[in-house]
This record gives sequence, C-alpha cells and structure tokens, in this order.
Amino acid sequence: MMIADDAFPVEPWHVRETELRTDLLPQTESLFALSNGHIGLRGNLDEGEPYGLPGTYLNGFYEIRPLPYAESGFGYPEDGQSIVNVTNGKIIRLIVEDEPFDVRYGELLSHERFLDMRAGTLTRHAEWRSPAGKQVRVESTRLVSLAQRGLAAIEYVVQAVDDGMRITVQSELVANEDQPETSGDPRVAAVLRNPLEPLLHEVDENGALLIHRTRSSALTMSAAMYHEVEAPGRVTVSGDAREDWARTTVVCALKAGERLRIVKYLAYAWSSLRSRPALRDQAAAAIAGARYTGWDGLLDVQRECLDVFWDGADVEVDGDADCQQAVRFGLFHVFQASARAEQRAIAGKGLTGTGYDGHAFWDTEGFVLPVLTYTAPHAAADALRWRASTLDLARDRAKELDLEGASFPWRTIAGEECSGYWPAGTAAFHVNADIALAFERYRVVTGDDSLEKGCGLDVLVETARMWRSLGHHDRYGAWRIDGVTGPDEYTAVVRDNVFTNLMAAANLRVAADACSRHPDAAAELGVDTEETAAWRDAADAVHIPYDEELGVHPQCEGFTTLREWDFRDNTEYPLLLHEPYVRLYPAQVVKQADLVLAMQWQSHAFTAEQKARNVDYYERRTTRDSSLSACTQAVMCAEVGHLELAHDYTYEAALIDLRDLHHNTGDGLHLASLAGTWTALVAGFGGLRDDERVLALDPQLPCGINRLRFRLCWRNFRVTVDADHDHVTYTLRDGPHSTLTIRHAGRALEISTDAPTTVEVRERQPLLPTPKQPPGREPFRRSRVRSDLQA
Repeated sequence: MMIADDAFPVEPWHVRETELRTDLLPQTESLFALSNGHIGLRGNLDEGEPYGLPGTYLNGFYEIRPLPYAESGFGYPEDGQSIVNVTNGKIIRLIVEDEPFDVRYGELLSHERFLDMRAGTLTRHAEWRSPAGKQVRVESTRLVSLAQRGLAAIEYVVQAVDDGMRITVQSELVANEDQPETSGDPRVAAVLRNPLEPLLHEVDENGALLIHRTRSSALTMSAAMYHEVEAPGRVTVSGDAREDWARTTVVCALKAGERLRIVKYLAYAWSSLRSRPALRDQAAAAIAGARYTGWDGLLDVQRECLDVFWDGADVEVDGDADCQQAVRFGLFHVFQASARAEQRAIAGKGLTGTGYDGHAFWDTEGFVLPVLTYTAPHAAADALRWRASTLDLARDRAKELDLEGASFPWRTIAGEECSGYWPAGTAAFHVNADIALAFERYRVVTGDDSLEKGCGLDVLVETARMWRSLGHHDRYGAWRIDGVTGPDEYTAVVRDNVFTNLMAAANLRVAADACSRHPDAAAELGVDTEETAAWRDAADAVHIPYDEELGVHPQCEGFTTLREWDFRDNTEYPLLLHEPYVRLYPAQVVKQADLVLAMQWQSHAFTAEQKARNVDYYERRTTRDSSLSACTQAVMCAEVGHLELAHDYTYEAALIDLRDLHHNTGDGLHLASLAGTWTALVAGFGGLRDDERVLALDPQLPCGINRLRFRLCWRNFRVTVDADHDHVTYTLRDGPHSTLTIRHAGRALEISTDAPTTVEVRERQPLLPTPKQPPGREPFRRSRVRSDLQA
C-alpha cells in the first residue's frame, strides 16, 4: 500500500504523520526510526503496541543461526548471522485511572508524529479520551544521541485536559520480546526466539539495569534506564525487576491542566570480550553522562551535530518538493546509520529493521560511502576501518576458495561470509573491487592518505592478489575473469563481465600505485616490483567485450547473443519470484543496472556514443527488480541527455520508502537507494564524476527542477554548486589554498575563495530518442504516482 499524501504531507525538513494509520505501522516504524550507527530504535509507539515489528538494535550484535541447504557444497558457509532485537527501552505505558492508554480503545481525538531532520528527534502529540471519559494529552520526544554513543533519551509528558485523575506511568526494559515470524525455516525461527540469556538484573527507585548474553555467538550486552520525574503534589516512584524485564512505576494525581513530566535516559553497551561488571559500569557511566548533560543539553548538542552535517551536506531542489523532502530524508538516515558506527558495518537496512538479517553488502562501499565521503568523510573512514578490521577473515576465505590474497564476504555482520547462494553471493567477486576503490575514492576526495597508510594498503594489496589469481591471460594475451557474477543477478557465473573486469583492472592499478607511494610498507607485505608489474600487465590487457555489429558492450561475453526475453508473457515482477533461474540465466533480461553502472563508476572507459547506445540497449532489457537500479539509471540517462526519464528514475529512488514503492519498507529502509537519491541528483543532474581523480562537474537540469544547489567536501575545501537551466555558480570556502582547479563540462576551471565563479551550463543533446522500458517496468513517473495517490 502506498503511503498517501493526505496523511503524510510533503515538507522540506520533516516527515509528518497527521493521523495514526495502524495499517501502516510497519512502514512508519521504519520511516521514524532513530539511530546513531551504534543504537537503533524503530519508531514504535511509546506504549509498545500495537506494532508491526518491535525493534531495538545494537550495531554488530548478532546471533549465529544455521544456513539451510538442500544440498551443501565445498566452500559453502555453514552458519549465518542475524541481527538481534535487543532489550527494548522505548516502552512507556500510561494508565489513566485504571484504564491503559491504547489507541485501539477509547477515542483517539488527535494523533501526530513527526521526524525533525534538523533536530534529530521524533516527536508525538496525542489526545485521547478513555472509555470512562477521562481525557489526556500526551507528548513525547525521542532521540538517539549523536554525541554520546551509548545513549538514547525520551521526554514523556502527560497532561490532564478537563478533569482531575490519577495517572500511572510504567517505564520498562523488556528483553526477548515476541517477534513476528521472519523465516520459514523452523531452525532459524527457534534460534531467534528468545535469543537473549539473562545474566544479571538490578533495580532501584529511579531505574534499573539488565545484562543478557546471546546463546550461540556469546555476545554480552547491558541496558540501563534512569528517570527524572516532575509532577505537582505528591508523587510515588518505585522499581521492580526480573530476569527479562525491569519497570519503574510513577503514580501521581493531576488536576485539569496539570502535567506529569518524565525524562527517561537509556544506555546500551555490548562486547564479546568485556566482563559483566565492565558492561554494567559502562552503561552506568552513560547514564551519569546523560544526567550531567540534561535533557535540554542533549537536544542542543543533537542540533549542533546536525547543523554541522547539513552545512556540508544539504541539497536544495527548487521545483520538486517530493525530491526535496526525500533527499534530506535519505541524507538524514545515511548519516544516522554511520555517525557513531565507529568500525562497525553499515548494514543494507541501517539499524531500521531486520531486513536482510541486518547484513552489510557491497551497498555500503558502492552506494553509501560515496555520499559520506563527500559529506561526512570521518564516517566514511570509520566504515572503511571496519572493512579493514575483517581482512584476516577475508584472507581465510580466499584460502578456502583456493585463491591468493583476500576475498571479502558478499553479506555479513561480523566479517564471515553469510551468503548461502553461490551464484548471487560468493561469485559476485566484484565486492572486493568495490571495497578497494572506496578506499581510493576516500584518498582522492579528502586528500588524506593516513587511512591508506594505516590499513588501506593491506586491503588494496590483498584484493589485487585475489584478482591476479582469479583471472588469467588467455593464449592471445588478453586477461580474462571467468565464473563471476556482476551486479545483475539474473546473469550469473559468466565470463568477462564488463563491470567486474573494469573494476578489477582499476583495483590492480590502484594497488600498484599505492605500493609506489608506500614502498617500505609494501615491502613488509612481500610486494616487489615484479608483482606490481604483473598487476599492471593484467589491468592493461583486461578483455572488455564489444559487439561491433550492434555497437554496444555486451554485459558479459556473449550476452548479446543470448535469446531475447519475452516480456509480453512475463509481466509479474520481480521475475525471480515468478520465473525459474534456468530461464533467467540464459536470457537477455537484466535485474538491475550492471553495464550501465560500469559506465557511471568507470566513466572514462566509454565514449559518449558508446554510453548513449548502451543506455538505449539496456533500458529495454532491465526489469529494475532491485532497489539499487533506479538511481544508477537516473545518472546515466541524465548523462546521455534523457533528462526527463532521469527525473522519473530519481523520483523512484527518492520515494522508495516514503511511498513504500517496493511494498517492503516495513522490514527496514533501503539505505542504498536513499543514498542513491543524492547520487541521482548530484552525479546525475550535477554531473559529478571522480574516476579520473579530479573533481568533475557538468550540471544540467530537467524541466521539473528549476534550481539545484548542493555542497561537497573536496580536499579540505567546501564547494557549493548552484545551478539553474542556464548557469552554474561555484563557491569555494574553508580551503587550504585560495584556488582550486576543477573540471567543468570537460574543461579545466579555476575557482577561488575570493568570489563565486559563474559559467554557462553545457546543454546535453541526446544522440538517440528516449528509450522504452520493458512492459510494466516504466519508472514510477511523478504524474503516475500522484494520480495513484489521488485515487
């Protein structure tokens, strides 16, 4: 079900729900999720029910579960990892006289929730009349601190509206909550049912603490709460606790107009190594820090953190209110997912739900980190340090696969491979190049080589060694890579996937260059000039298939000779749920941008005519059965001059969760697609490219956007790009020098901190007419979505 505009008005800095839609609770719980990269709280109602999916998560905190195989094979991982719903501290139950506040009973007179993307808070206003006629007004504000890593807090205020009444508030910590079944495998369900083993519970008048441990992964966590209470007249506060729950109860009497105010501080800590006393003390310290800062101080610091972020990251879209809201929503959640992750993974859903079992994929390095590298580079560096910390596990995986170097997992939480499907898992070796080139992008964009010195060189060397052992020179001297899967999972285990080959070649060259920059460190890794020469030889000889007759690049060797897919008889999408792979694999049908993504990430390897012809060819064969595709198609359609089509793809990428376009937002947000909204606007209509190690821009806007303004970090400069249909103005500030040379529309342009530089926009004339898409797979055009919503 699409989320309708009447209940969710479009606002530039808020996501607002003006009435409670219980049928949309799973979706709004994801939209209203709060996180700091360490703690994640789904946007559940304060009283805990009704709910779609209860969710409180700690980054990296998981349980081991069996991977089901009908028939196992050598090299298949035996165990998986699933994120755990940890102790829930969000619950605050309200009892008016002797009747619980529950939106399903009594009369809900008004209800509003809004996510404030500048304040970093979720606020709720509700007015409710009990079945006995007692009317109360409830206001709550929730935050997960961006400044104090282990801390969340809630302000909860109850006001008696028109009569005196007794008010009871029960604030709780609850472990091992009941969860909806998320797996058809009973073994998996059993593992994730009551995953936390109680170790310790403590309680006092104003708060409590619970410590639990996972049964198989042996990770230990602590959760603590403390309450500050303000009420008129007499108030009693008491506490109680058992193994899996703790409760602080507040009772008072309110006259009409009087208020009870409670500030609840929540602290979380976890470790695989630290003792129970250490984790108890860590949570207690976080609570003490919160009390020292106070609620108002937490709000102020939260706003300050986001002010700094938006100053360097904001995107302004004049003329398209939906994309304006959506790009800020995407940036907000990308920042939330990474701000205090600090050497933990950025999962495909962030910390907003249990989709994908909480795993990180190539999405992180491929789609999320480019955004962070240009807007919050410290967060990108932390994410790359996490990857580097798993290098030994990647080395072990390479040995298991009889490869040299290191092979990073397709999906994981802690660094071990968790994908049980070879063709769309391990065979997607391109993840290694995606990771390597994310390190290189960080170095190029920030100008900081300390990350490469500290841990990046090891990753570059070991991934280069993996590629050198995976590929081979054929008898004609061409370097080929066989048995791999590119981004398109409908064409699996192929020879010479163009995306993979170009990315592998770039990985090899970048590794060789890094070894030249750090010869002593490279020598310690056993790298010599003969090895780097072999890497360069392979990169220079890489085979890139090209169909001379059609004038396009086959996605992989022989792709353009495969049978055409009959789209007229197969219109139920996604195809993987309706068609067997035995039909998908040998056909010209594409799940998501693959060759088209290669043209974005390795733009210099294609001519303008090749890009236009390739876009035309693959638009007609791409089903977009992945949330990663629309943003890429937006970028390349914009580059070849199909600006209105690019705008439609941008709209789809932007609204995937705000409009629940894929009908699975309830499982968690699509973090890569949210990041892709920024990419579609900045790389698509802004023309940003960096694959030649320079800041290249080439803005041009579609008719529906009057003005686009965005900010970038580049080598300690702050660059602002302000474009309309005729001109673009570049403003430079905060740099180490007074000038910076960029590339505008293919030509060098010097910009200065002294004054803005304004130049004309280069008009892009399409070489070919706007292409058609497969039947039923046209992008969610803005006009179509609006008519659907009105209907």
